[in-house]
Amino acid sequence: MDYSDIKLNKRLKIIFMGTPEFSVPILEGLIENYKIRAIVTQPDRAGKNGKAIVPPIKQVGLDNTILVLQPENISKEMDVILSLEPDLIITCAYGQKLPNEILEAPRLGCINVHASLLPKLRGGAPIHRAIINGHKKTGITIMHMDEELDQGDIISQEEIDILNEDTASTLHDKLSLLGRDLLLKTLPSIIDGTAPRVPQDKSEATYAFNLKRKDEKIDFHKTKKQIYNQIRGLNSWPGAYCYFNGKILKVWESYPTDRYFSGLFDGQVTNIYEDGFGVKVSNGEIIFTVVQAEGKTKMKATDFINGLKDRESFIGKILD
Repeated sequence: MDYSDIKLNKRLKIIFMGTPEFSVPILEGLIENYKIRAIVTQPDRAGKNGKAIVPPIKQVGLDNTILVLQPENISKEMDVILSLEPDLIITCAYGQKLPNEILEAPRLGCINVHASLLPKLRGGAPIHRAIINGHKKTGITIMHMDEELDQGDIISQEEIDILNEDTASTLHDKLSLLGRDLLLKTLPSIIDGTAPRVPQDKSEATYAFNLKRKDEKIDFHKTKKQIYNQIRGLNSWPGAYCYFNGKILKVWESYPTDRYFSGLFDGQVTNIYEDGFGVKVSNGEIIFTVVQAEGKTKMKATDFINGLKDRESFIGKILD
């Protein structure tokens, strides 16, 4: 049966589950081609000013007059989802584990769009970890879901290169569009029952655990490449940081140099340059070009230096 006809596509009852901005292009691509019966996303959360933060996926649903469900605990609030009798459930960065009752409900199953080449980088932070870990490639996996997180059979995959200048932000955007395109390309085989089931090789599995505060702290005893990868892997959220004069200094952009400074401590400021300032690390020097002092906005590192009371005494300072 040819499901490329839009009228046939609209007969399917599809539920989409997702929350962050990453899921938006994927949902929008689905809306253009399929009937989305409902959207399931996380509840609104209170922001710092007390104003509710609406999940990006919810806004897409509201804009397209689609039913939006926001269970606090999906395992305890699944009845309304099951009552919709979906043919297919598609998830992408939803944020809650699905109970077996939901996994087994759709006749076409539950599938997930994951931002890595499984079994590599299972878990909640595959985009950040791919850059932080120095990977040269990553991609998108469309997979059948089961009760174990990111361990279901693979349906399709597509890879992309991680460029040396990529940040978590740029890679996020590339993978989001790739996920949309691969999902739309893969869905016809899921619908007509010809989609493959390729078991994951457990011996090849690695994990992309959610980021913790300790992952954001710069360790100047590491190599310049490791620190460079950490900084771009945490840009534009949540940001790598160190301490200067006891206050947090976030570092958003940097680059390594070929210079080496003997007799200096790791974390010591080496020099002031036209585009920033250098810091001694285990195997050389890294230049910080965009920083953010505690309580301030992002700025060029040169502006940060010019704002100091004694610019010249900054050379030789220890960042920790």
